[in-house]
Amino acid sequence: MKKNLQNLILISLLPLLIFFIYDAREPQELNADAAKTKIVKKKIAAKEQVIEQTDVKNKKELFLDLIVPAVDLVYDELDLQYKETINLLENNSSIEKILELKQIYKVTSDEELLMALKPHPKSIAISQAAMESAWITSRFYREANNLFGVWSFNKHEPRIAALEKRGDKKVWLKKYSTVVDSVRDYYITLARSSAFKEFRELKMKTDDPYKLVKELDEYSELGDKYPKQLSSMIKYNKFYLYDE
Repeated sequence: MKKNLQNLILISLLPLLIFFIYDAREPQELNADAAKTKIVKKKIAAKEQVIEQTDVKNKKELFLDLIVPAVDLVYDELDLQYKETINLLENNSSIEKILELKQIYKVTSDEELLMALKPHPKSIAISQAAMESAWITSRFYREANNLFGVWSFNKHEPRIAALEKRGDKKVWLKKYSTVVDSVRDYYITLARSSAFKEFRELKMKTDDPYKLVKELDEYSELGDKYPKQLSSMIKYNKFYLYDE
């Protein structure tokens, strides 16, 4: 009798147990976007390891295999946030979220926030990564995943020292865990720095990379030559195709 009662209890609990097992797995199965992001990051990490064993002549091809997925991933993140913020502002909702974003991007007005959030064309990011990392052969890339030569002014963050000084001052560059982190921080740098205010204003009027790069002369010590080199890089390598 006692054994039969135990069997009945187990049978009655079986549907509930199945429900909990299914319910625990369901979010993972439904969260396709998160899974896709994880896959892309794994592919990028794998390619980072392969580069160490590759001849110089294949660097350009590997550069694109590495950079394009990373830029695509970050661009999509920022574009989604930009569009969601437009919606929040139009509906006058989630004021706390807007204030949080303004603090992150160091702006005060809604207009400035949208200028900061809108991602600039991928072709510009790819061409700058190619130039600043010398097609992923630079020491900054190899030792710090720093694709864009972004400087560090915070002694508490991961960073490496440049071999050359500026005058009598040592120059530090940021060190990133992954290429994706480097791309993400690069976009944030252009979104927040006062040096690129005109660049942010112009990208609200046009997506033409050739016009936009003219406002990046302060990114490099090359000055006025830098935008011209970026334009040539985009045109010669047909990086504009990644904007379509």
